[in-house]
Amino acid sequence: MDEKIDKHWKALVRSPDDIRKAHKVPDTPQTRSPTYRLAFDDNDFLCREELRPVRLQLELLKPEMLLTERGIESTVVLFGGARIPEPGHEAWAAKNEVQKRNLEANSRYYDEAREFSRLASEYSATTGYKEMVIVSGGGPGVMEAGSRGAHDVGAPSIGLNIVLPHEQAPNLYVTPELCFNFHYFAIRKMHFLMRAKVIAIFPGGFGTLDEMFESLTLIQTQRMERIPFLLFGSDFWSKVIDFEELAKQGTISPDDLQLIHHVDDAQKGWQAVLDFYGLGDAVEGE
Repeated sequence: MDEKIDKHWKALVRSPDDIRKAHKVPDTPQTRSPTYRLAFDDNDFLCREELRPVRLQLELLKPEMLLTERGIESTVVLFGGARIPEPGHEAWAAKNEVQKRNLEANSRYYDEAREFSRLASEYSATTGYKEMVIVSGGGPGVMEAGSRGAHDVGAPSIGLNIVLPHEQAPNLYVTPELCFNFHYFAIRKMHFLMRAKVIAIFPGGFGTLDEMFESLTLIQTQRMERIPFLLFGSDFWSKVIDFEELAKQGTISPDDLQLIHHVDDAQKGWQAVLDFYGLGDAVEGE
C-alpha cells in the first residue's frame, strides 16, 4: 500500500522542485509581491498569528517523523540544571560566594548524570539503539553530562533545545542529526515524554521543577504509564521540596510518594531501572 502511494506521488511535481522554479521566475512587480510567494515557502505568512496551529503541528511532526525514521522506540529522559558545572570547572552562573559553593558542591551530579547516561547507553547498544536512547534538553550542565555519557560509549543522544535569551545553545556531545530546536515549551515537553521509559531528575531550577512536576502529575493522574522516576540528590531535594509534608497535609496521597525513587549514585539508579523492568543486574564497572 505504501509503495503504491509513493508511486502515485512521484507522478506529481514535488514541492521542492516548485520552490526552485519559483525562485527563477522573471523579476517583476507581481513576482516581487509577498502574495506571489508559495504559501509553504513564505516565512512571513507561516509566522502570522493565525498560523499558530500549523506551527504547533510542525513542531510536533518534525521530531516525531525523524525519530521514527531513525527507529527510536523508547528513551531515557534526563532533566537537570543548566548551571551545574563539571567538577573542577568554575560555576559560571554563580552571583555570589554562597551560590558558587553550592553549585560546585552539586557538580558531583554532573558526574552521576554522565555515568547514568553511559550505563543506559550501553544497554541501548544491545537493542541497536532503538530502546533507552538518552534524551535531554541538549544544553549545558546536567544536560551536557547526559549527552556526554552517551558520547563516551559511541551512542547517540537526542537534544531537545529551545530558543532562549541565554544558556541554551546545544552542547557539543548531542548527536547532530538528533538535535532539535523548539519555539513552544509545551510541544517540547510532549516530545520528552512521548517515548519515555525512564525519567531521571537531577538538581536544577525552575525549568527542572516544571518538567518534574508535569511528569509526576501525568503519572499520578494515570495520563501516562508508570515508569521509573528517579530523583537524584537526596540532600538537595530534601531541602528544596518536602514531599512528606505534602502527604501529611493531605494534598497528595501517601501512596503518591511511592512514585518517586530517591537515589544518589548512577549505579543504584540504573539498577532501579533494571529491577523495574526485570532486566537483571547491572555489571559493576560496566
